[in-house]
Amino acid sequence: MVVVFAILLAGCGSSRPGSTRTTIRVMTWNIHHGEGTDGIIDIDRIAKLIVDEKIDVVALQEIDRGVPRSKKIDIITALADKTDRTYAFGKTIDYQGGDYGNGFLTRFPILEERNILYKETYGREQRAVLLLVLDYKGQEFVVANTHLDSRSDDSARITAVRELKPLLARFASRPMLLFGDMNDQPDSKVVGEISEMMNDSWTEVGKGNGLTYPSASPRKRIDYIFNLKKQTTDSISTLVRLLPVSARVVQSTASDHLPTIVEFTLATGN
Repeated sequence: MVVVFAILLAGCGSSRPGSTRTTIRVMTWNIHHGEGTDGIIDIDRIAKLIVDEKIDVVALQEIDRGVPRSKKIDIITALADKTDRTYAFGKTIDYQGGDYGNGFLTRFPILEERNILYKETYGREQRAVLLLVLDYKGQEFVVANTHLDSRSDDSARITAVRELKPLLARFASRPMLLFGDMNDQPDSKVVGEISEMMNDSWTEVGKGNGLTYPSASPRKRIDYIFNLKKQTTDSISTLVRLLPVSARVVQSTASDHLPTIVEFTLATGN
């Protein structure tokens, strides 16, 4: 399988003097191609929740573009217009004559964008990770968004995560967040593999079990926001870190998943 790179603008790590703290609010949400628990395709209610919650960076999974089942709506651009945010889209497969994949909405400038297809699919749906380098007032940070295989057998998920970790490591000199529908629970091997380099933000600051699926009567926590563990490598030129301060699951009927929101402090200095 070909690995696809779409670099918009290469950025370089930055370091800001002094000591400052800024709060950034982020969300991950599998939007089920815009279909709610009532079976209705409704992009407006998804956009409204994002705006009402004042989200700075939104990672979305299961996005359709020009697909008949979702009225051929270009969902990512429609959401960008309705929320007044910039978008990035990472296609994973062709579907019903349109495109399907993962995406981001963000208030912040996008410096770099890469959609990387996982090499091994085990004969099932192609999966990928969408990575962005964002700029917030001169400080760069990295966000990654993925949606892993849904079968009960976890071999495809584990293989994907073992591809993902070295990809993320290339960006580890900057603050980093990993979002996604991992299709596995917190005590799984998949989450254990990710946790070797990333912290589960819900475990750090969330209250309760954080269940997200299915939205009508949640029984599982399979949607995550991870933050990069503290790095001690000499090559890192900044003390900037994204530190979680709060996490919550939001009730909604707009998808079969519930969105998870985490607030982070972008802390610089000692």
